[in-house]
Amino acid sequence: METIYLDNAATTPMLPEVIDTITSTMQTVYGNPSSTHQIGRKSRSLVETARKNIAKCLNATANEIVFTAGGSEADNLILRNAVVNLGITTIISSKIEHHAVLHTIESLVEEFKITVNWVDLDENGKVDYKHLEELLKQTNDKKLVSLMYVNNEIGNILDVKKVSDLCIANNTLFHSDAVQAVGHFPIDVQQNPIDFFVASAHKFHGPKGVGFAYIKRGFGIQPILHGGEQERGARAGTENIHSILGMEKALEIACKKMQQESEYIQQLKSYFINKLKTNFEGIQFNGLSEDSNQSSYIILNVRFPKEYSMLLFNLDLKGIAVSGGSACQSGSNKGSHVLNTIINENEAKKTSVRFSFSKLNTKEEIDYTIKTLKQIL
Repeated sequence: METIYLDNAATTPMLPEVIDTITSTMQTVYGNPSSTHQIGRKSRSLVETARKNIAKCLNATANEIVFTAGGSEADNLILRNAVVNLGITTIISSKIEHHAVLHTIESLVEEFKITVNWVDLDENGKVDYKHLEELLKQTNDKKLVSLMYVNNEIGNILDVKKVSDLCIANNTLFHSDAVQAVGHFPIDVQQNPIDFFVASAHKFHGPKGVGFAYIKRGFGIQPILHGGEQERGARAGTENIHSILGMEKALEIACKKMQQESEYIQQLKSYFINKLKTNFEGIQFNGLSEDSNQSSYIILNVRFPKEYSMLLFNLDLKGIAVSGGSACQSGSNKGSHVLNTIINENEAKKTSVRFSFSKLNTKEEIDYTIKTLKQIL
């Protein structure tokens, strides 16, 4: 049976070069980066070189990068610090953020009684920037805006420059969950001065369990994990050296080949869209995922004309891996919080499937998927 992996927004396969980097350094690099002897100093040197190279890809400085266990930890680190350490009393966000943001905000509201304002969204999940500006001007509270760079379910791309400009004009901090953007879109923190954003290596063909927080220079960060002075005191715990080096290699490859690979994947996505429209009546696309200018080239969220309760299961039996909404939600009986927010109840009852692509996919795999969908439906 053929195996087709179309769930790359959930995670991506590690590249051979990344695996080679990890396995080779596992054999030769074993010192604790906090040790002062030469074996420890070798580990420290490699970690700091990785930090510099990752920062370079973002036009940032090395001391603005804090290594974490992934995007969720990085979101928690930033949002909690915004309230506890930076005096934020109001957070402006949207109801279609990743749960790493939404659940952290819920926890902060319960613990610190902060105010949360939800920005309006249109029927496609697009941020109402006029309403965002109104919320920014509403009070003189110390505020932080938290809006994701690319939505992980529907692929909508935030106008980061517009949000940055609005935040600067209104003396507001700006945090973005950029897990679906880093390694896929060019990010230059000098051109778009985001205060905080997060990344996760496994979204750009790196290892799982490692990521980073970008924290703009000048902000003091207190750890949420205590026990050591690693990461300049921002995160306790011995650094995950081999995964950090794997992340460095994955991001190096992604940044070097970004334009070429994004064009290839967009062609696959466009081809799939055309095939779906040709072969299935009543197909709709959730959010802006059909729009090549306003959505990620990786994500396509398809709404079928009625409910097919066993569709994901039947695709899996045929060797095709996809998600219903996000991977985090696939086991939930509540459905997608993103789709439940932006489409009406009747439409939300129809079966929606998130197909997400990578440079490892082929046109032949798309054809096989269309053929299989025709057999199932």
